[in-house]
Amino acid sequence: MAERINVVLHDDCLNAMRDMGDASIDLVYLDPPFNTGARQQSENGAYDDHWPDLGTYLAFMRDRLGEMHRLLRPTGSIMLHCDWRTCHHFRVMLDDLFGASHFINHLIWSYGLGGSSPRRFARKHDDILFYRRGDGYYFEAPRVPATSNRLRGQQKKATDVLCIPSINNMADERVGYPTQKPLALLQMLVNAACPPGGMVLDPFCGSGTALVAAATGGRNFIGIDRNAQAVAIARQRCLKPTSAMVK
Repeated sequence: MAERINVVLHDDCLNAMRDMGDASIDLVYLDPPFNTGARQQSENGAYDDHWPDLGTYLAFMRDRLGEMHRLLRPTGSIMLHCDWRTCHHFRVMLDDLFGASHFINHLIWSYGLGGSSPRRFARKHDDILFYRRGDGYYFEAPRVPATSNRLRGQQKKATDVLCIPSINNMADERVGYPTQKPLALLQMLVNAACPPGGMVLDPFCGSGTALVAAATGGRNFIGIDRNAQAVAIARQRCLKPTSAMVK
């Protein structure tokens, strides 16, 4: 099948990926359902985020991660966005599928917003597991403002803790889709791990933020989602001139 560039597909990603050629993707970024056991809902979208049990959920994910491994070029990499519920399971799963020696980073996205509890430390981060397909992989270290007095006004290489606020209710980029991630986070990840002109695959693309990050950074993209509302929003955001994607 011919490679499709800059497209948002309405399908289960397992079906769509089986129709794609081997070694055709430079970066897979996925922000799958977290198996929270709840219905995720906001004004412009909703989806059910629960499985009968953890084993069923992990089997669902393993089948799809196996296809993602097949699709990656030898120089490609994967970034799996998850949280405390399943991060430890995914780390073992990715070690098995990609090889423990192909682990690159366990990134922490520290987003700051949200509630707290009198019975535990406040949960204020997500996890992003970063693995490479082969021995050589693309990486361009992001630069962030330095915070020390000695380097004030300069930039430094980003660490594995990414302090980027989540989207507030008044943000211009907000499209009202549940679990939408900030564009600044996805731009940092895509620009770091996908070469210019390369191909980004987001198999659970939701409202399409990773696809917008790819397009605005000079990369190509394939987005997939089985939620019709998500696909409509992602197509509206992504399949238009780059200059109109970011307000």
